[in-house]
Amino acid sequence: MLKKHLIDFSTIFFIFLIDRVSKILIINSSEAYEYYGISITSFLNFNLIWNEGIAFGLFSFNEKFYYNLLTIFIILVTAIIVWMMFKSKGFEKLSFMMITGGSLGNIFDRIFYSAVPDFIDIHVNNYHWFIFNVADIFITLGIICLISIEIFKNERVENENN
Repeated sequence: MLKKHLIDFSTIFFIFLIDRVSKILIINSSEAYEYYGISITSFLNFNLIWNEGIAFGLFSFNEKFYYNLLTIFIILVTAIIVWMMFKSKGFEKLSFMMITGGSLGNIFDRIFYSAVPDFIDIHVNNYHWFIFNVADIFITLGIICLISIEIFKNERVENENN
């Protein structure tokens, strides 16, 4: 089974690795210079924050019990996504792999740091989007791809029935 899914696991590991390297670079640069905001362009900053919640800082808890419960829930959801990945093929499988790679990156941080380092800050003037990380990009892309697959699949079925 491992040989059959070697490319799948390699893709997931590559996504995980890109996420880890980006986070290590931003954490180390923040520690070395004690400076958290790095202006990249007029609309992009690298601004390290520690997210104890889930997507976009939602469900942040001060109590460890709830944090750990949320982490266990995220691990279970990721396990279901891996199971769905094994049952799928093609672009759908790639979408699940992107979600899995990103999720594993954030799970690693939740366990190792007890928070997820987010640092990509996109803004227009004083309007800032939620700060996120590379893992979040892959998770979001995977979800967008799955939604697109479902929309086009439903359109195709409707066209075949007409």
